[in-house]
Amino acid sequence: MAEAGICVVSGMARGIDSAAHKGALSVNGPTVAVLGCGVDVVYPAENRRLMSELADRGLVISEFPPGTGPAAGNFPVRNRIISGLSKGVVIIEAAEKSGSLITADCALEQCRDVFAVPGQITNPLNKGAHRLIKQGAKLVEDVSDILDELGMYSNSADRCIPTNYCQVDLTVEEKTLYNVISDEPVCSESLIEQTGLDPAKVMSMLLVMELKGLIRQLPGERYIRSF
Repeated sequence: MAEAGICVVSGMARGIDSAAHKGALSVNGPTVAVLGCGVDVVYPAENRRLMSELADRGLVISEFPPGTGPAAGNFPVRNRIISGLSKGVVIIEAAEKSGSLITADCALEQCRDVFAVPGQITNPLNKGAHRLIKQGAKLVEDVSDILDELGMYSNSADRCIPTNYCQVDLTVEEKTLYNVISDEPVCSESLIEQTGLDPAKVMSMLLVMELKGLIRQLPGERYIRSF
């Protein structure tokens, strides 16, 4: 994902979080760590070097004041920030009750995409991900599954890059409409009001841009940029 130019947001926790940050840093990709403690507190302690690298080459943020320790209740609270900063949340492993599922719930409330990686049915750490898939989360077997859902494409067998909308032919009116669509869902009525364009024409252009992979339609005739 980092090679595709996508910023990897995670929580710098032990295990998958740390692996996500390290993977992004290994290809000089953008990555953000959202802490469940103060930004001057290293948790877990073995991540001291990783946190230093994130501070130098990425971003480390927290809503907790400096000096705040890693209390158990802080982590579910910070998860809403992880999902809020992201276009989609990928669940790699999750037991039936885990912080990862809290993040997935936050993502759904914030109209973010939810992806889940399946695993062995006998492994209890996969039960949460399997439940999400049953409930409609996008099943992920390969990074292309995520990029396709986000309206991106692969230009080779082993490397994927985001679609550059600047290279897509758009009319002046289409560019006007695209410029008022952001990372936050916006309804068609608001787009018509902001652009001052004919309602029928706006709906037609929205369809064209969706087919070009520039935007996505969400329930309730709301629209959001694909990247």
